[in-house]
Amino acid sequence: MAGPFPILFITSERIGDAVLTSGLLKRLYDEIPNAGFTVAGGPETEVLFRDMPRLERFVPAGAGGLSGVALWTAVRSRRWGLVVDTRGGSLARFVSAKKRAVHKAPPLDAGTLHKVEEAARLLKLEDEPPAPYLFVGPETEAQANALLGDAPGPILAVGPGADWVGRTWPAERFNEVCARLLGPDGPLEGGRLMILGAENHRDAAHTVRFATARDRVVDLTGKADPLVTYACLKKARLFLGNDTPLMHLAAAAGVPTIGLFGPSDERRSGPWGPDARVVRGHRQYEDFLVVDPQLNQALNHMLDLPVDQVLDAALKLIADTGTQNG
Repeated sequence: MAGPFPILFITSERIGDAVLTSGLLKRLYDEIPNAGFTVAGGPETEVLFRDMPRLERFVPAGAGGLSGVALWTAVRSRRWGLVVDTRGGSLARFVSAKKRAVHKAPPLDAGTLHKVEEAARLLKLEDEPPAPYLFVGPETEAQANALLGDAPGPILAVGPGADWVGRTWPAERFNEVCARLLGPDGPLEGGRLMILGAENHRDAAHTVRFATARDRVVDLTGKADPLVTYACLKKARLFLGNDTPLMHLAAAAGVPTIGLFGPSDERRSGPWGPDARVVRGHRQYEDFLVVDPQLNQALNHMLDLPVDQVLDAALKLIADTGTQNG
């Protein structure tokens, strides 16, 4: 029997990017049964790996970031079988390891690569990019079940918030789309509305919750950590949301997902999966850079995306995915 094979996996400091590269961990877990894993990432990403089997340790980044002294101190004394660095920092080049896979910027002639495809190149899996995947244990599953209850009917999940107004579709428009999907003669008639987001998204959530009857609203705003949220999303029939980590959690959970885009490049960071779709208004990503070159102005760039366009996309995706999840 082969001895233990220690793997150091350095992921992003951001939840969305950590989700997009999580398929590499799943592939290594499946193909190296004697591997033990140490994952290093930003403090907010730790929860994503909480239930991963054979996870020996999570090393949170300190104030100095993922290439800082704290991380170096935590990993320098071990001889690693493999180091995978999805960020391309310098640390992976100096720790003791039999093999290394360190992110490098793609060549200029490679075209625009999605972050999932870019990550796949680390393990030479370009023809078969590993889809994002998170492990969910019994306790997390139980928490999700307790939050959702056992009421019948399909679940429409929605993420109406965002951490920048530029990527936030108006909550009133979310309300209208949700009301038409869940209302009389809607494809999700009789279903429930699950509202997701951080505590600072509560104003948007409050607007959207009036899209259906109060007893059919499951408002999880600020109540579920990202892994519990992921487990809840696995039970949804459709997810509709802005370009946020929630969108990537939904697509990774296998939910038919519609991501609403404006000043983001879906070629790089769109939701990944066969049932994931992107909807944008008449302007492309490059058009927003003309008026907001640093993408940091307090401008709502999503106003050119009409309700009917989003509703049509939702209706088509629901039809295309049949009776998935109810």
